[in-house]
Amino acid sequence: MSEQTDTYYTVAGSSMATYRDKASRFIGLVEPVLTEEAVKTILKSLKKTYYDANHHCYAYRLGWDYSLYRMNDDGEPSGTAGRPIFGQIQSFNLTNVLVVVVRYFGGTKLGASGLINAYRTVTRDALQQAGQSEKTVHEHHRLDFAYDRMNEVMKIIKEKNLQILSTDFMEKCSLVYGIRRQLAAAMVEEWQKKPGISVQILKTE
Repeated sequence: MSEQTDTYYTVAGSSMATYRDKASRFIGLVEPVLTEEAVKTILKSLKKTYYDANHHCYAYRLGWDYSLYRMNDDGEPSGTAGRPIFGQIQSFNLTNVLVVVVRYFGGTKLGASGLINAYRTVTRDALQQAGQSEKTVHEHHRLDFAYDRMNEVMKIIKEKNLQILSTDFMEKCSLVYGIRRQLAAAMVEEWQKKPGISVQILKTE
């Protein structure tokens, strides 16, 4: 994601592709994910499904800011599996995605260049089949205010078309809303100018 935009790209859905070279079979599996916990769950499931495979290599990238990523060769020569898988994720400019490539060894070694080509090709094909989806980055803000400011707050929320995510009007007035990241700083500044209303940035996603 560039500094000029508040959008990012992820896969539109799950997909699968296959590739063969010298009797070795490679199965590329793409899954949309949001957390490392989800990655672990999917990896565990795929290892049960493809329990007889020789390798379960993977790479993933997470976060609206593309900040978290991992790659794993799972016993293949270093740099011949996880890195080419991740390289395709980078080429497609994707995040919140996991790619697992399952390999069934066919008895003939492919060499480093052959492995890199196989993992790169099957990943590319699987990502192409998955398609892309553009997502918008949002900030979550919390407002705390007195009851006598309720009408003013609700009027601004309606005018700005803010999405209310939760409310708590029991002991005091409090609500959480979502707003596009590009508009967030100006909105915070506007709240800060109003007496009796405090704003807190909770998270970005």
